[in-house]
Amino acid sequence: MAKGSQLSQLKTALSKAGVTGKQQQGKKRKRSGSVDKDKEKRAAKLEEIHKRLNPFDTKVTKLKHDVGGRKVKGVSGKPAQSKQAGIEQAQFHERGRAGGIVDRRFGENDPSMSLEERMLERFTKERQRASKGMAFNLEDEDELTHYGQSLSKLDDFDDVGLRLDDDEENTGKIDADIVERTHFGGFDDEEEENSEEPARKKSKAEVMAEVIAKSKEHKLRRQMEREHEDNVRHELDQEFDALRALIYAPEPSTTGNDSTPLGDSGAEMTSQPVVLTLPAVSEDYDQHVRELAFDKRAKPKDRTKTEEELALEEKEALEKAERRRRKRMLGLEESDSEDESKSRGKRKRGGDDLEDDFVDDEWDGLGAGLSGTVDVDEAEASGSEEERSGEDDDEEGSGEEDEDEDEGDSENEAEEGEHEDLIQAKQSTSRSLTKGKAKELPFTFPCPSSHEEFLSIVNDVSDDDVPTVIKRIRTLYHTSLNPENKFKLQTLATILIDHILYITTPPEPRFSLVSLMLPHLEALTKAYPIQVAEHFVEKLSLMHKNLKRGLSRGALDPEAKTWPGLSELTLLRIIGSTWSTSDLNHAVVSPTRVLLGAYLGLGRVRSLSDIASGLFLCTLFLQYEEFSKRLVPEAINFLTNTVLHLAPHHYYKTVVSLPGSFPSPDFRSDLCRPLVLKTKAQSKVVPRKANLTALFDLGEPTEQAKVDLLSLALGLLGKYADMYKSLEGFIELYGPILEILKHVDTAHLAEALQTQMTALSNSLGRLLKFSRQAREPLRLQAHKPIPIPSYIPKFETTTSNYLRHQDPDHERNEAAKLRNQYKQERKSAIRELRKDAKFLAGVEQQKEKEKDRAYHERMKRVFGSIEGERAEEKAMEREKAKAKKRAGRK
Repeated sequence: MAKGSQLSQLKTALSKAGVTGKQQQGKKRKRSGSVDKDKEKRAAKLEEIHKRLNPFDTKVTKLKHDVGGRKVKGVSGKPAQSKQAGIEQAQFHERGRAGGIVDRRFGENDPSMSLEERMLERFTKERQRASKGMAFNLEDEDELTHYGQSLSKLDDFDDVGLRLDDDEENTGKIDADIVERTHFGGFDDEEEENSEEPARKKSKAEVMAEVIAKSKEHKLRRQMEREHEDNVRHELDQEFDALRALIYAPEPSTTGNDSTPLGDSGAEMTSQPVVLTLPAVSEDYDQHVRELAFDKRAKPKDRTKTEEELALEEKEALEKAERRRRKRMLGLEESDSEDESKSRGKRKRGGDDLEDDFVDDEWDGLGAGLSGTVDVDEAEASGSEEERSGEDDDEEGSGEEDEDEDEGDSENEAEEGEHEDLIQAKQSTSRSLTKGKAKELPFTFPCPSSHEEFLSIVNDVSDDDVPTVIKRIRTLYHTSLNPENKFKLQTLATILIDHILYITTPPEPRFSLVSLMLPHLEALTKAYPIQVAEHFVEKLSLMHKNLKRGLSRGALDPEAKTWPGLSELTLLRIIGSTWSTSDLNHAVVSPTRVLLGAYLGLGRVRSLSDIASGLFLCTLFLQYEEFSKRLVPEAINFLTNTVLHLAPHHYYKTVVSLPGSFPSPDFRSDLCRPLVLKTKAQSKVVPRKANLTALFDLGEPTEQAKVDLLSLALGLLGKYADMYKSLEGFIELYGPILEILKHVDTAHLAEALQTQMTALSNSLGRLLKFSRQAREPLRLQAHKPIPIPSYIPKFETTTSNYLRHQDPDHERNEAAKLRNQYKQERKSAIRELRKDAKFLAGVEQQKEKEKDRAYHERMKRVFGSIEGERAEEKAMEREKAKAKKRAGRK
């Protein structure tokens, strides 16, 4: 082999073998068979070259005695290739394996079995496995025998000749059996003659008869012993009291003497051992034992019921209570039976009966909860019919609204028209509530499909019982009881909103009932948020239309309704407590915030009721922005204008003289001048908590109302300042407000109002001071100077591969290393993939060869059998031809 490096040797070997270099191009076309042979020859040459270049791949074992012409297996081998082949074979066989752990638990992978069935089957399997070892256990009465003898009575020392000490009578004498077996029978002639005769062997029938007889005898003996023990125990139990009285003396506390056995004297006691006195056993012991035996065993607790089961139980309880109430009202006897088909019997007449229990068959019931019959199913049916009719009406109404919208969509047409109330039902002036004895409340009610039906139900019900009525309606029409109840409860939620607007409408608003109804409305809103949100948005749209209509008539017109009333304010307050107000975008709260801002920004102050309404809106904004702390400039502007309208001051004469840039269109207007506090009666008026209902019903402005509203405005300014103190523009926002507060004439104000004004001014001064200290002017960004990149030229001054690959530029050197590493990894991955592909191709080729070999062998067998049959057929034909020839010759 040529000298040099491995690469040069490989090139030389390939050129000599004719693998590389110019190939001979012949004009003649080669056949496909020659091409396959050339490929095989080429592969053989490459394999030979590979063997010569890698001499260490072959391991040769040197023989100790080499015999010429003998071939020994295992002398030379290739351990690396064998190992690689073994690894590849193992990987090939394990290619489809997912894991080594097999889940053999019974029924674990069976989806048709429930958890209880799996546990029961596993328990059965465990008991079966445990009972396998008990298959050969015998009962207590059965005994193991060997050749007719009981194994429990056999002694290991019987064959030795040893006896027990009790059986030995005379020591020093040898037993006859020992003499006979070990001492040759004592050399007795008679014994020798007897020993010469062989003993007769018992038959099988005799042996079995003897075994049966012994077994019966032992069984009878054990039975007799057991009966004897039972009799003795029974006699002892019967005579135990008498026996105890004979043995032990009574207690010393009862007799005054020591505990001594009865019938013994004191002298005998000195000479005989003293009998110990046992504690007296209670005579009720047996009775206690019997009571414990008959005690009621603990039962497992009932399982936790589902929501559907609880709802069904509550509904059935209400229906049952309603039936009993109806029977009491009709004077019928109450019974536990639920059979309503039985004839109702009247109550028994007494001596002083006035015969006022006449019952008409067409009794229509009392109250809104009694609808003719007691049957709840009929009530539900009627309720569903009413609901369907209500839905039809709603659909017709919506259709009419759509037609109206199609006729005119312009804003001018929407602004024109009269003010629309949020609730169309008119509140009754007098409520038929009994002032004496309270009327009994029914237990079942039909689910209303409109607000009018709900009013007919709660017309004769007191405000404290209205939440009970709503709760019972929700219980009777729970969603799990009937699929249609879902739509009924959705309608009920919208009815509750309308009823809240109804009861807060002047002249008799009932805010206590709103607080009682609010939990039910929140629960229904959480259950059906989409439908309730749509109803809220519908009410908000109507309020926005009313605002535009009022503004179109004139913002300063006293008859224009540009500020929300009690019902509108209640609706806005319920929205803030029902929905999340901190979301960036919300289907209900976002339009509510826009509407609140429109009221505060577009409304003009005309009276104290307008200021009261605006202050309530500012309170709602404070509640809405408690967590998000978004800036509401409309609220701050309205509070500042409220202070300007109510507080006395002589410094600012016109709007131009006001500090800041906030708008104040009503400052010193004709409608707002009567709202300023009078200096003569100010010191006597003490601020109190503002009454919203009284302020809305107020005709002429009073000094007490002015002081209350001014105190409320100052408190809201302080709360807003505490919420907005972290804003960047807090100085520009509250600087003008502090200046206005400093110029307010506080000399004639009440002492409490002066204290509040001073505290607010000091608080705002401190907050503004801290904001000015925290504010810094803008400066250029201070950062580390960016160095100018320097491009180092690459000089190759050496021929070393290591130094050649060391680039002075660190980033470029790391990139080169990463590229080299990627290249090496890619080559290794390609090499592994090629190796795997080659191995898989070899496996597939081996399978094809095995398949072809089996096919050829099968075809050989078939052809062999056919050829044999054909040979026999030809031999028979030849024989027939010969026979014909012979017959022709003859």
